[in-house]
Amino acid sequence: MTIVEAICAVLRTNTKGMTSQEVYKEIVKSNLYVFGAKKPEQVVNGEIRRRCYNLDFPTAYPVKLFEMVGYKGKKPLFILSNNKLYDEKNIHNDIVKQGTDILPEEKIGLAFEEHLTSIRQQLFEKIMSNSPSFFEQLVVDLLLKMGYGYDHDSGIVVGKSHDGGIDGIINEDKLGLDLIYLQAKRYNENTAVGRKEIQAFVGAMENVQKGVFITTSKFTKEANDFAKRQQKSIKLIDGNLLGKLIVRYEVGIKAVQTLTLYKIDSDYFN
Repeated sequence: MTIVEAICAVLRTNTKGMTSQEVYKEIVKSNLYVFGAKKPEQVVNGEIRRRCYNLDFPTAYPVKLFEMVGYKGKKPLFILSNNKLYDEKNIHNDIVKQGTDILPEEKIGLAFEEHLTSIRQQLFEKIMSNSPSFFEQLVVDLLLKMGYGYDHDSGIVVGKSHDGGIDGIINEDKLGLDLIYLQAKRYNENTAVGRKEIQAFVGAMENVQKGVFITTSKFTKEANDFAKRQQKSIKLIDGNLLGKLIVRYEVGIKAVQTLTLYKIDSDYFN
């Protein structure tokens, strides 16, 4: 039994809703799953939230199993979703995405996507547990890894001593004639960046023509529309894209294994 199947087994017997902590305790009490993580309660909470309807954030899964029905104090209550009839077979099929009916290489692809989702989740947990200045440095490192700047030392974190909403600067040439201003907002998934924050960033750019606003959450429609109307080049990077870029350019992560897929060489056999 997987963690998700254990969660479903617990929630199936409780239609009024349970907190993730209550679910964890029941899993342990019923001996449904043996946890190896240092903070198993957080693991359970993360698995529920990533598969919960109406919780949209970068590392959420497309397959939804749970719903939020209220709060117990400040902690949300979860139930099994009523959008489907859930039995053991349906739950398992949702988790593996009908993996038994696809080709082996497709299974590998699905497993790899699951792995990437897990890595992105861990990355965001690390980012949120660190300081805002750490996130600002990460943003600068990411832009340099992406090829912006004339060398590896051409990006700086501005720091709190400089006001005006600029967190980092990338020099695209040695004389500093072509600059990219950066703004980094480390928000949780429920807090969206609005138009006013983009407007303040554009105002702080003054004569600089290129700006990148990066957040761990998302942007409102008004924020996106405002950025598109500017004569300056403004790029907005939300949490979903940020997670993909961090993994693609390997900032704070490293490759541990390379897998080679094979196919039959028809020319050899002919």
